[in-house]
Amino acid sequence: MKPELIVALDVDNEKRARELVDMLVPAVKFFKVGSLFLSCGPAIVNYISEKGGQTFLDLKFYDIPQTVSNYAYTGTSTFDPYVRKQATPQGIFMMTVHARGGKEMLQAAVKGAKQRAEELKISRPFIVGVTVLTSETYAGVEKDVLERAKIAKDAGIDGVVCSVHEAAAVRREFIIVTPGIRPAGAKTDDQKRIATIDDARAAGADYIVVGRPVIEAVDPRKAAKQFLTD
Repeated sequence: MKPELIVALDVDNEKRARELVDMLVPAVKFFKVGSLFLSCGPAIVNYISEKGGQTFLDLKFYDIPQTVSNYAYTGTSTFDPYVRKQATPQGIFMMTVHARGGKEMLQAAVKGAKQRAEELKISRPFIVGVTVLTSETYAGVEKDVLERAKIAKDAGIDGVVCSVHEAAAVRREFIIVTPGIRPAGAKTDDQKRIATIDDARAAGADYIVVGRPVIEAVDPRKAAKQFLTD
């Protein structure tokens, strides 16, 4: 099965983010918002929703359980209810927590998101646990990924974020989100454990996250379509 494409809006201002959304929708449906949220807040989530897209909120929540529950509760409703009714069923379809926070913290994230979703009468966003960053490489990295994936599964969250190199090992009933996807022969930037879309497909990834190869391309729309059609 071909993985869904998530374009990472790793830009430093809302104007450029909106330009990219305008260029890429409807070919691209999913957009990752991470550090951009610090400068734009809910406005960028609302804009993506207005255009018919959905947001993967990648803030890697990592704190004591009650605080993470509050984060997930708030994140679930981080879009204008008017937009939710007029455009798409939900602005944020998935969000990240850090799996190293442990079982109790992960359970708290699910609890907070579920509570707010029930209040708003919407589907709860997927909660996925970040295992090990794709910029990290060290002896025992796969062991850490697998251990954190098991904790995440026991905690009842929906999936994990891991590199393609570990995806096949954790592939069970999980959602698998794989960052670090690059075209064959492309520069790696600061990513070390990278892979191609073919690798992601073979490993059973559900979603691939692609940033710079799309948003820094001369023609972002053309670049995105290559990932969608390869």
